[in-house]
Amino acid sequence: MSRRHAAEKREVLPDAKFGDRMLTKFMNNLMIDGKKSVAESIVYNAFDRVEEKLKRAPVEVFHEALDNIKPSVEVRSRRVGGATYQVPVEVRPERRDALAIRWLISASRSRNEKTMEERLAGELVDAVNGRGSAVKKREDTHKMADANKAFSHYRW
Repeated sequence: MSRRHAAEKREVLPDAKFGDRMLTKFMNNLMIDGKKSVAESIVYNAFDRVEEKLKRAPVEVFHEALDNIKPSVEVRSRRVGGATYQVPVEVRPERRDALAIRWLISASRSRNEKTMEERLAGELVDAVNGRGSAVKKREDTHKMADANKAFSHYRW
């Protein structure tokens, strides 16, 4: 990691079907071995399933699910005088989005439906309804931050 300056952020292009940058980031995260067309087909087919289930616009459902998953606080380790404390800190907006995307994908992969499309669609529906493992991950993160509120004066 360079100490001179931070790496500049690359701006991703909006996706072809819906014109949404966050969806492109999601697909790029879902992609394995550079197979973008496979990731796109998984996401679009999952969106079709979500639309059948909820009778709503799939992009709105996607954004609502991400909003339900995004953490607002997290704990970071901080060494003070030989002891390590879990200090609760606010999450930066870019990291908040990245964590939500990462948690949604890992929760989808750990589900036990047959195809990735079904898993992703199921996890999106669960996230919109406020349940599912991705939402549970956010709740656990918030609980951890709440439990360590006593160390918030070590914030830097």
